Amino acid sequence: MPIQTFPPMTKNFPSFDCDAHVVEPALIWERAAEYLTRDELAALKTTMWYDSETNQMTVNDLVGAGQQAERRGGIKARVNLLTLAGPGVKHSIQRAFNVRNLNPKTALTREQSDYLDHRGASEPKARLIDMNTQGIDQVMCIPSDVDTYPWLINGNGATAMCKAYNEWAWEYCQEDPDRLFFAALLPLQDPRGAVKELYRVAAKGCRVALVRPVDAMGNYPLQPKFNGLWRAMEETGMVYGMHPFPAFGALKPPGYTEQYSASELINRTVGSAGIPHSFLTNVQNFQSEASLWVVSALFSGFFERFPKLNAAVFEASSTWLSFVLDECDKYYKLYRNERAMHPLKQLPSETFAEHCVTGFEGDEAPPSRMPEFYEDILVWSSDVYHHDGDDVWRALETMHSCNLDESYQRKFLGENARKIYKIEAPKKFITERVTEIHRPDWWPTQKEIDFAMTPEAGIKKRNMKRAIGEGRS
Repeated sequence: MPIQTFPPMTKNFPSFDCDAHVVEPALIWERAAEYLTRDELAALKTTMWYDSETNQMTVNDLVGAGQQAERRGGIKARVNLLTLAGPGVKHSIQRAFNVRNLNPKTALTREQSDYLDHRGASEPKARLIDMNTQGIDQVMCIPSDVDTYPWLINGNGATAMCKAYNEWAWEYCQEDPDRLFFAALLPLQDPRGAVKELYRVAAKGCRVALVRPVDAMGNYPLQPKFNGLWRAMEETGMVYGMHPFPAFGALKPPGYTEQYSASELINRTVGSAGIPHSFLTNVQNFQSEASLWVVSALFSGFFERFPKLNAAVFEASSTWLSFVLDECDKYYKLYRNERAMHPLKQLPSETFAEHCVTGFEGDEAPPSRMPEFYEDILVWSSDVYHHDGDDVWRALETMHSCNLDESYQRKFLGENARKIYKIEAPKKFITERVTEIHRPDWWPTQKEIDFAMTPEAGIKKRNMKRAIGEGRS
């Protein structure tokens, strides 16, 4: 049995993963009757319903819409991108499996795919075991189907869906409430329902209320009709969680098909230009939605109207932020006397530093080169178990390569997140990296991984079997 090895590493502080993911399991719908009233359950069934027998999701009466709910057993020749990045499944290893799947004769079997479908995405006991290997002491869990929820047409059904998800997520975190935390979904389709749900989850100890920053059905989340929601956040101390997503707008109802988010415009440009590498859109999609929200919130005086409200910008990296805030300050100084709105009381950068934090990825080096700028606003995001996820040891490798002082490492990898969330540090935490993981015999060799990283490995051709065979030998 092969052994995957890692160089020894240590850390002297507890980490906090501000943005990792769960995959919504079938259990949410199977147990919905336990969470919901009869009317809420009826609304959910006509809004967003998963049928375990047919393994199909129906959204707004559209069968097969939304992200597929939790899969069991794996699928031949495929990997689940939402559950793939478990302990040690680095990007180069993922690449090796994807290259195998290019050829039916070398493709993953169902059993092999099942091995890579990490159960921690929907089972808390399994997640806690994975966290010990990943060096993650505490985590804020966020759902995976971020694009579907804003487009649920029925307000009552959207509220029921959020309630059903939040109940399941709360139960998930009860496995270890000192380590597992969840960001609650809110139904912006029903502002009153959103306020009610906010108070309900706050009473359960929830720290973050999640909103995607898109103008779904005329519901851009800074509009005045949500003022009651922001006041409720101030009262409860809940953090406004702003999570973008590189969506294609497939679930837009009639009347909104010409309404595009910033990321959708980028996707349309890539598609119309015939650019072959669609994954390149991720370089800009997350950042575009996030930066649009940041600029709008700062220049509209949002945080001055709600001075007790704090926000977390999730999964958008953070290198772009220094430039955006610098531009905001510059343009405010140039045009503040021409603004139609009330003058701001302080510079946009000062407001962001006072009210917001921004997530960064473990392989993102620039923040570690600008520690003074990011000192109090940077929080680490693993994005586990999604395919681009990684562990705290990867983040530390990046920081060490930048010679970042440990005082900043402590803040970026845990202290800043716990401060804004008002969460206590765990009494015990992981100090040493797990250096060995036993793998099945079919695990890729280093030679196969090296071959998979070459350009020719990703090209389908008749002699692919021979090429892959050479790489795996």
